[in-house]
Amino acid sequence: MPKDRPDLLAEVADYYTTKFAEHGETPRGVDWNGESSQTLRFEQLCRIIDKKEQFTVNDLGCGYGALYSFLANKYENFSYLGVDVSEELVQAAEQRFVNQSKSRFVKASTPDQIADYGVASGIFNVRLDRSDEEWRSYFEHTLDELDRTSSAGFAFNCLTSYSDVEKMRDYLYYADPCVMFDLCKRRYSTNVALLHDYDLYEFTILVRK
Repeated sequence: MPKDRPDLLAEVADYYTTKFAEHGETPRGVDWNGESSQTLRFEQLCRIIDKKEQFTVNDLGCGYGALYSFLANKYENFSYLGVDVSEELVQAAEQRFVNQSKSRFVKASTPDQIADYGVASGIFNVRLDRSDEEWRSYFEHTLDELDRTSSAGFAFNCLTSYSDVEKMRDYLYYADPCVMFDLCKRRYSTNVALLHDYDLYEFTILVRK
């Protein structure tokens, strides 16, 4: 892990705090294009969940808690921890779900509990001025944390290196899905799924334990 990881996380927090200040509690407020793509993304990530009730979820990079709303519309008996490095986003999520006893939000870079499932949506996309090597180190460290804090499995997404070249941006990180699949197979589980067929310039990986 880079020695300047606190600075890296502070840069990420500032980036998303600015987006949230501009766009509020909307997908654009967490740097997504719109609600339909956000929902499609959540559907892929939540394929990791194979329990119908009484399960727990850690949402790393929770933003204003949109995934909690998605889960609440599908499941009744679950508990949720949202984790984010932006204090403003965590405060917004706490206010949004102030009366929801099965949700909890904390400002942190890693969960403070072990859950059945860990989910990370979009947190590997915006590298700003960091090099590929720095960002890859952060990426792998975070996957280790997702693995450590989930007992049944975890899921994450990332922009794909198969994106159209003319649409790629220097401040974004595009991962090779084949490389990440191989890493997860070798390091975390023999039961790994790569989802790259849902019409977004990204992929989702599911790691089942």
